[in-house]
Amino acid sequence: MEKNNKFTMDDIKDLAAEMSKNSIVPFDDLPHYDLFLSQVIDFLNDKFEDEKYTSNIVQNYIKGEVISKPDDGKKRGYKKDHLAQLVLLSYMRPILTTEEIKKVFHLVFNDINNRNDDIISWEKAYKIFSHIQEEVFKDFLSEEHFDKGELNRIMKENNLSDENEERITMFLVVMTLIAQASVIKKFAKKIVDEYNQE
Repeated sequence: MEKNNKFTMDDIKDLAAEMSKNSIVPFDDLPHYDLFLSQVIDFLNDKFEDEKYTSNIVQNYIKGEVISKPDDGKKRGYKKDHLAQLVLLSYMRPILTTEEIKKVFHLVFNDINNRNDDIISWEKAYKIFSHIQEEVFKDFLSEEHFDKGELNRIMKENNLSDENEERITMFLVVMTLIAQASVIKKFAKKIVDEYNQE
């Protein structure tokens, strides 16, 4: 089946631009009212479609002191800070183990259930992460991440048709992104492990 339109590097940059617009929910757009656990689960599953949160998952993070407890004695005990914690955790889940996430939060929030020993607020941490994520997307869109010279060499060596050139290009783009993600994941894990040995 022939495609009418080619999928180009410009299409990839457009995808990245679209993703950057639809990335993390701004802190000010998180619900301002206290939530039931079921509402927290619905919010997370809406924002992180691939994660499939359940009440048990969130409660296990609370029991394991990865995130803070809801307000005692309140059915609507989940506040904006809880959502901030869970959103940040959601970005870390594919990269770090639960214990590693706990160590990362401990760097800034010490005892997760004591707001008085926090180095910065959850709001500030969330906004810093939002800014970093925005900058990463900008860098991706402004820098050349894929070696066109190498791509051209592969095309010439293998005498590829236009259709095959497009397929090879997409394969190399995906493999480049996977390689970068793999290196970044290993690097993040190594930093967490090394720092916590001190």
